[in-house]
Amino acid sequence: MEQYIIKGGNPLVGEVEIGGSKNAALPILAASLMTDETVYIDNMPDVFDTNVLLKAMQGIGVMVNRTGRHSVTINAGQLSGQTITDETIRRIRAAYYPVGAMLGKYREAKVPLPGGCEIGCRAIDQHIKGFRALGAEVSIEYGYIVTKAEKLTGAHIYMDCVSVGATINVMMAAALAEGTTIIENAAKEPHVVDLANFLNSMGAKIKGAGTDVVRITGVKKLHGTEYTIIPDQIEAGTFMFAAAVTKGDVTVKNVIPKHLESISAKLTEIGCQISESDGCMRVVATKRLKSTHVKTLPYPGFPTDMQPQIAVALASAQGISIVTESIFENRFKYVDELTRMGANIKVEGNTAIITGVDRYTGADISAPDLRAGAALVTAALAADGFSTVDDIRYIERGYEDFHIKLQNLGALIERVNDDKDIRKFKLRVG
Repeated sequence: MEQYIIKGGNPLVGEVEIGGSKNAALPILAASLMTDETVYIDNMPDVFDTNVLLKAMQGIGVMVNRTGRHSVTINAGQLSGQTITDETIRRIRAAYYPVGAMLGKYREAKVPLPGGCEIGCRAIDQHIKGFRALGAEVSIEYGYIVTKAEKLTGAHIYMDCVSVGATINVMMAAALAEGTTIIENAAKEPHVVDLANFLNSMGAKIKGAGTDVVRITGVKKLHGTEYTIIPDQIEAGTFMFAAAVTKGDVTVKNVIPKHLESISAKLTEIGCQISESDGCMRVVATKRLKSTHVKTLPYPGFPTDMQPQIAVALASAQGISIVTESIFENRFKYVDELTRMGANIKVEGNTAIITGVDRYTGADISAPDLRAGAALVTAALAADGFSTVDDIRYIERGYEDFHIKLQNLGALIERVNDDKDIRKFKLRVG
């Protein structure tokens, strides 16, 4: 079983190039189904989730041409049906995005319900509410979400809670509906805005993305386009916190600093030096980190996808910190693993009370999900001694060449297959 072997204690130093946003790439790939013309997408991350979605799209007749590792040409003009039967797609959370795209274009869709990391329930009630408001019939049958409509008509939709997935799905369906759709209490995340920009580049008429009211005026058809996906704010934030945890000096390149404001603010609060230049953010940590309180919130608040990373930083900071998770109910599954490394964390409901310890010590740990897995790697990088991280398939769902990028920053980390590889690594690094 593939795992990481890590010897901690090296500060991360240097520059790291941030790839395209996984969270933006997935709905953008799905939205490419909405035109019969060719779509060219650049800065696409080469990760498990995007590859699974592309394979599922090929399974229904979509022409997919990987013109480079981070670029793809897609043509859905010869679609063979509106039912995705590839069971692999159940393993990703973005499984439901083709529903909104195909419902908008073809007025019907049948797609497996999503899986992905077990960080809590991602209810689809707001998706269903939005589709029905547009005039679609929606049902759940044998593990599939099934939608069908004679026609789609614009509607005024108020989301009962802020939902990124529902905002994205309804926005796609509404782009080809008759009349105007208004989504209130819409999600404002950067990848929602990126999808709106992508759809607009195809001829859609979407205004207000990035605010809590999005207005979509339906058009009759969409055309081909060329588009570059935004940088991944969560990958950037992960490397920024890795610099903090290891007392390093890291510059993340190819980022949009505006998207990182809540992350930068917390890093400054806990004692890091942050500087910004053209498309880059530099994080320098020279002293022991300080405690703070943080609560995850929808954008522009502190991202839930960065909660494990800041918890790892705070668990080795001076004093007592409180981390409150307001988005997903199972996002503290990494705490037991971090405790193996010496952390002192008590979880009460959706709150973690963290008493900082002087140091982490190496241990054999497992990644419980994508973001927590990456966070545990950063803890191992700061720990005394050796650590192994199992279940790295979770990490590789959303981080491209994670261990290689860390190696380039001076980390002693290797991807290994068995105990023999681990012994070789230990002999080599001492």
